[in-house]
Order: sequence, then C-alpha cells, then structure tokens
Amino acid sequence: MLSAFANDDFPESLAIKVELLPLIFPIHMITGGLALLLLPLAFALRGRPRWHRPVGRIAAADVLLSGLTAFPVALIVPVTAWSAAGFTAQAATWLVLLALGIRYVRQHRYRAHRNCMLLMAATTSGAVFFRIYLALWSLLGTNRQFEAFYAFDAWFAWTLPLALAALALSSRRRRAAEAVEASLG
Repeated sequence: MLSAFANDDFPESLAIKVELLPLIFPIHMITGGLALLLLPLAFALRGRPRWHRPVGRIAAADVLLSGLTAFPVALIVPVTAWSAAGFTAQAATWLVLLALGIRYVRQHRYRAHRNCMLLMAATTSGAVFFRIYLALWSLLGTNRQFEAFYAFDAWFAWTLPLALAALALSSRRRRAAEAVEASLG
C-alpha cells in the first residue's frame, strides 16, 4: 500500500498512470491493498456478528472505492486493450458480487451472501496472483511476448481463482443436496 506513494521505481507503464491519475491511482492502490486484508478478516469474524458487521461494512466501502477507481486505472494508457478489458472485467465482477452480497444479506439470505463474498474474495486474490505470475515472467520469460503475457495474466489471475471458488461452492451445494436426498429416501 505504501508503494502507492513511494513510486519512484515504478515501471514506466505504472509511472504514467501515477502521473495521469495522481489522486485516483494511489487511492486504488491503498484501497486494493486494504481489501486484501479486510475481506479475510470479515470472513474470519463471520461467527461474531458484533465484529463481522462493522468490519464487513468497512470492507464493502473499501471494495466499492477500489472497484470504482479500478476503471480509470485500467483504461488510462493500458499496456494492451486486452489487459484493460481484463482489469475492467475484474472490477465489474467485483462490484457485481459486492452488490449481490449486500442485497442477499439485507434479504437475510446468509448462505447466498457468504457465497458472493467468497467469490468476491477469490476475485480479489487475482491482484496477488497477477503479481506472482508477473514476477515469474520476469524471472523466466523474455521481452518478446510480454504484452501477450500481460494481457493473458490480466484475465487468468482473477478468473482462475473465481472459477475454482465457484466450482468448490457448486460441489459443496451438490453434496449437501445429495445428503438431503439420501436422508429422505
């Protein structure tokens, strides 16, 4: 999060974003970093409503701000159009899952709320995986195909964890339905 302000050694593609978005880019970096801390904390406190609710509200406000600032960050001088599309789709997915999660908790549909928040956390983890894959590319890759890799990473880093989380939730739901069916008959 502090790198949002100590950005003298940013790669050129990020330094340009800092220059063009001097307020929005640091806000996105800080709120995105906080989301990586607040979402697991809110999940860990799910059995303690007294703590879960305020932490969840703070996390929701943080995700909203980070998600909204993600659009200009993704679209201003992108590395490629495909990478901009990947980051934009990630932000949109994040915000849709947040809105659905809020809707479900207000309707007292707690399982659906939890599932949306788990999917949102999986989408959030894409920020970490993106950087891990980028670091691996810098160690193992070449400059020759960097733009193609970057665009692929902008999609793969968040869609893989999201797909795996959705698959796990679907499998859990299927096993629960089979258990109910077996007990009935």
